Amino acid sequence: MKQIFLVDDHPMLREGLQRLIEQQPEWQVCGESDTAARGLEAILRLSPDLVITDISLPDKNGLELIKDLQALSPTIPVLVFSMHDEMLYAERAMRAGAKGYLMKGTTTDALAEAIASILAGGVSLSRRVSDHILQHLSGVRTPAKSGLQSLTDRELEIFELIGSGKSSTQISDQLHISPKTVDAHRANIRAKLALADGSSLLRESVLWVELGTAG
Repeated sequence: MKQIFLVDDHPMLREGLQRLIEQQPEWQVCGESDTAARGLEAILRLSPDLVITDISLPDKNGLELIKDLQALSPTIPVLVFSMHDEMLYAERAMRAGAKGYLMKGTTTDALAEAIASILAGGVSLSRRVSDHILQHLSGVRTPAKSGLQSLTDRELEIFELIGSGKSSTQISDQLHISPKTVDAHRANIRAKLALADGSSLLRESVLWVELGTAG
C-alpha cells in the first residue's frame, strides 16, 4: 500500500484530501502536518511514498520545504497542491525538486491522476505549464518576466510573510536572516512591483495571500 503524507495548514483541506486518497484501496494517508517544520520531521521519520504540500505554510514557504526534502531525502517525491497560479510557481517548484504541481479547485479525477502518475515514477503538470517549460528549454524566446514572476524564491517568500502580517523583525527571526537583509528584500520587491511605498507593498501582499493574486 502506498503511503502519502499531507502538509497543509487547513484542517478541512487535509480531511478532504484524505477522503479522496483513501477511496483508492492501494493508497493510505500515513500522516499530516500544518507546518513545514513538523512536516519535515514526520516525513523523515515515516518515509512516505509521496508528499503533498501547499506553497503557503505558516512557518516556511513550501518551496523551502521541498528544497529541505531534496537535501535530506531526495527519493521522496513531492506534489504541490496550491491555490497560487501555476504559471508563477510550477516551474519554481520543479526546480526545487517537486514532481508535480496542481492548483486547488481542480477536479478530483485530475488530482487522482496526478498522484497516480507521480507514484508510478512520472511527473504531473498541466499542458499549459508543460508547454511553457518546454519552450524555455528549447530556447524559444518568451516575454520578459514582470511583476511577481520577476521575484526570486526568497522575495516571494518574504512577500507572502508580509501579507500574512509579519513584521520585518518577525520575518528576520523566522528565516534566520538579518533585519537589514529583510529590508533590502522589501526594497527590491517594491522596485520590481513598481510599488510606491510600504503601504502599497502591504496591500498587494495581503491580496496575494488571501486571493492568490496581486494588483
